[in-house]
Amino acid sequence: MTILPLDPAANANRDALRAFFEQCRAKAACAGRTKLVSISLAVDALDPLAVLESIFEPGEPHFYAERPDLESALAGAETAVAFETHGPDRFAAVQRWIDETLEHTIAVGDVNAPFGGPHFFTGFAFNDEVEAGEAFPAARVFVPRWQVARAGAITTAVANFAVAPDADLGVLTERVWRAHGKFSAFRYREPALAEPTLPPKFTRRETGDYRAAVAQATARIEAGEFNKIVLARAQDFTADQPLHPLRVLNGLRQRFPDCYAFSLANGRGQSFIGASPERLVRVSKGVLETEALAGSIRRGAGASDDAALAGALLRSEKDRREHRHVVEAITSRLVQLGLAPEFSPQPGLRRLANVQHLHTPVRAALPERVRLLDALAALHPTPAVGGAPLEAAVAAIRGLQGFPRGLYAGAIGWLNARGGGEFFVGLRSALVDGATARVYAGAGIVAGSTPEKEFAETELKFKAMLEALLT
Repeated sequence: MTILPLDPAANANRDALRAFFEQCRAKAACAGRTKLVSISLAVDALDPLAVLESIFEPGEPHFYAERPDLESALAGAETAVAFETHGPDRFAAVQRWIDETLEHTIAVGDVNAPFGGPHFFTGFAFNDEVEAGEAFPAARVFVPRWQVARAGAITTAVANFAVAPDADLGVLTERVWRAHGKFSAFRYREPALAEPTLPPKFTRRETGDYRAAVAQATARIEAGEFNKIVLARAQDFTADQPLHPLRVLNGLRQRFPDCYAFSLANGRGQSFIGASPERLVRVSKGVLETEALAGSIRRGAGASDDAALAGALLRSEKDRREHRHVVEAITSRLVQLGLAPEFSPQPGLRRLANVQHLHTPVRAALPERVRLLDALAALHPTPAVGGAPLEAAVAAIRGLQGFPRGLYAGAIGWLNARGGGEFFVGLRSALVDGATARVYAGAGIVAGSTPEKEFAETELKFKAMLEALLT
């Protein structure tokens, strides 16, 4: 990436902006290909979700991810450049496209600010291939035209544009100039999210027979086909009015401030939204962070009840065995990459609003030869969402579940131009399409699992999404 010593704030006039774009167009002509131009600017405090709500268009892709408890949020809308792929090489193919894009990127402004510079928003489906008619491809990455992010007290706005050798500089200059004025003194637009007079009414349909699927899975575990398999349920809801994905998302982020609230829209009216409790991988300043999150129980009605349930979870042989499978799989894959993972030998607890999990954080120094997407390819899917042995379990999931997963339990996240980024698992989620929503929840099946208990666990996980949909 080429970083030019130009301060957009100090050169904030149309003439200076057009002169900058003339330089970019000349570079594009010299290279014989389109350049990605990225302009970063520190702005007054903004709420990225409120900005996204204000500029939301069903026909445009968007990305949103937030950890409210960490005061971190990132939103992007529309498309400057994009790439789709599929197959077992999809992670490497996305990395090659990112590298090629950055090789032909010109950046100015607060590039080194938190969330400065171009960001690559990415969704990897659970499987390397997706079925016909699914809402999202096996892998898609895009750089948004507009990006707003908050890191603590710092808000950074980024504009990204593809500048071709024959670009119309007049149109481009006006578009960016209007955006500069808008984000410098942003006014939120409310009508698109005006509250309905009454909450929506729904009809509900269950996909498949989950109890029967669990019974079949435990029989195959006893037969030695695999040790663990993660099976999901899907419930299809139809409302009497269109569902706005960002309104549902806002409800989720308020209920689960310690989760990743997210929304990924395909630009054709469909959005995959959720509040995921599980980080898949994070890379910052040469350190990789991941975690094992497997084994769960409900929250208690009071402190004593909650503590008793937590103690039962920590003593549960079935849940500890399930958790151990995940820890061993994660750490062995990192070792195969040449990393030295550090983690506690005993799991702790991760308490969420309606459920508590066994939890083991894992850290490792990341050598320069290993990149974030290398680690992501090695880690996805973990036994927490796939099973063990992985290949046998994943091969059996589709037939037992009776529906394709799409982005459910896939890898969703972002990368920056410096090699950092963060991905989480697409859990506690729903695919929203107009007045319909498919809601997902899953559970890990091991020896000793019972259909009723696993059904009850998924009911608990459904609860949060249903409350967000029904209000």
